[in-house]
Amino acid sequence: MENCIFCKIINGDIPAQRVYEDDDMLIIKDVNPQAEIHLLLLPKEHYADIEEMSDEQAQTLARCIKKLSGMTKQLGLEEGFRLVSNKGKHGCQSVGHLHIHILGGEQLGDRMA
Repeated sequence: MENCIFCKIINGDIPAQRVYEDDDMLIIKDVNPQAEIHLLLLPKEHYADIEEMSDEQAQTLARCIKKLSGMTKQLGLEEGFRLVSNKGKHGCQSVGHLHIHILGGEQLGDRMA
């Protein structure tokens, strides 16, 4: 998508602190961290949210999450983490490109982030 900030980051048009990248996803550091470790998992294919996601895209996202589960030590998340995906205005989705917040590195509160 032409005006999508995450697509521009994925394409290298906007700089970001890249943590991991493969054919399916890019993981970057969040510029406004809400936890000691706050990363964003960005699927490389653009779709706004889970409602727009095709079955094939869902399978790709599942592979990305599975890959993430094997990277916990590398990312400093071996004590645990939280995954959050905001959807729509009431869900506080600020960028119309599905992304997953990865929060950890400290004891997180009991309330949902």
